[in-house]
Amino acid sequence: MSELDDRSIGGLARGLSRWFAAEARDLAWRRTRDPYAIWVSEIMLQQTRVETVERYWPRFLARFPDVASLAAADEDAVLEQWSGLGYYRRARLLHQGAKHVHGALGGELPRSVSGLRAIPGIGRYTAGAIASIAFDEQAALVDGNVARVHSRLAALVDPKAQDAKHEGHWRFVERVLERGSPRVLAQALMELGATVCTPRSPNCGGCPVSRGCRARAEGVQAAIPAVRIKKPAAELHYFAVGVRSGDRLLMERRGDTGLLAGVWCLPLVARDPRRTVEAQRDEVAAGIGGLLGVKVSLGEGELGVVKHVFSHRVWHVVVWEGRLARRVKIAGRRDGLRLGWSVGGVMPEGGVPTLTRKLLAALPATTP
Repeated sequence: MSELDDRSIGGLARGLSRWFAAEARDLAWRRTRDPYAIWVSEIMLQQTRVETVERYWPRFLARFPDVASLAAADEDAVLEQWSGLGYYRRARLLHQGAKHVHGALGGELPRSVSGLRAIPGIGRYTAGAIASIAFDEQAALVDGNVARVHSRLAALVDPKAQDAKHEGHWRFVERVLERGSPRVLAQALMELGATVCTPRSPNCGGCPVSRGCRARAEGVQAAIPAVRIKKPAAELHYFAVGVRSGDRLLMERRGDTGLLAGVWCLPLVARDPRRTVEAQRDEVAAGIGGLLGVKVSLGEGELGVVKHVFSHRVWHVVVWEGRLARRVKIAGRRDGLRLGWSVGGVMPEGGVPTLTRKLLAALPATTP
C-alpha cells in the first residue's frame, strides 16, 4: 500500500474542512455535542438508512433523553421504541451499555477510545465516532464510506486493501485528524463517501479533493472498490398462523437468540417448500394446537405469502388464519416460548418488527 504524503494529507484536510462547512447535510444529530445522543445516533446508523434514522432518533431521545432514563427502562420499553429499525441486538447492547455507564461510570461517557470500548456494545468504530464527534478527540474511525474514500484517493486496487478492517485506512484517518478539528474531519470523511464518493458513479466533478485523487488521475475510480460477488441469501420458508380467540390474536415472543430475537411475531412453523401448502395443513394445526394444549382449526386457504429480506436471509412466510376450539389462558412460557395476546389490535409491550406488521396486514382487521 502506497500511503499519501504529508502534503497530500494536509491539502485533503483543508479541502474537506471547507467543503463540510458549506455542503454538509443538516442532520439532527449534528446539532448536538451530547455524547449520549451521538452514541444513540451511531448505533442506529449501523446498517440503517439515514432517512430512517431521522425518524427514529428524535422519538427515541424523547422517550429516553439521557443515560439514566435508558438504564432505568426495562427491555420491553426499549425494544418497543426500536420497533421497525431492525437488528434488535443493537438495541439490547445499547441498553446494556447504558446500564454500565450509569452504574459503573456515574452516568458519564468517557472521552478516550479505550474507556469507550470497555462499554458493552461499543466497538472500535463506534468508540472512534463518539470520541471524535462528541469530544473532538483525535480518534480514528473507519466505516465503508471512509474506506472507499481512502481507497480511491490512494488508488488501492487490491480488494483486501479496500476492506474497512485494513489497518491502512485507520492510519490514514489518524493522519487526517491531526490536521484540523477531528469533529469536523471525521464527519467530513464519512459525508464525502455517503454523498459524493459513492460506491458506483462517483461525482468526481463535485468532489472537493479530486485534484489529489490518484484513482481519478489514473482513470480507475469506477473500478474502486472492486465488485464483490455476494453469496446467494439463504431462502427459508415458514407458516405464520394468526390464531384468534374472540377479539384476541395470539402472539409469540421470539427467543433470545437469532433473527427477531426477543420481539413479537405471529407463531411460526417451519414449512417444507417441496410440499404443497394444503398437504401441511394438519401438521401446522397440530403444531399450534400442541403449543396451546387446545385444538386449532385453520381457515379454508392461505391469506397470502409475505416475503421479507434480512441482510443474509430471505424468509417466505405463508399466512394462515386459525381459530381456537375454546378460550385458553396464556401465562408466561410454554415449551420455551413466550406467548401473549394482542387484544383489539393493541400489541403486548415490546418490540414489533417490520415482518410482524407485514404479517398482521395480511390478516383482516388486525393491524396494531
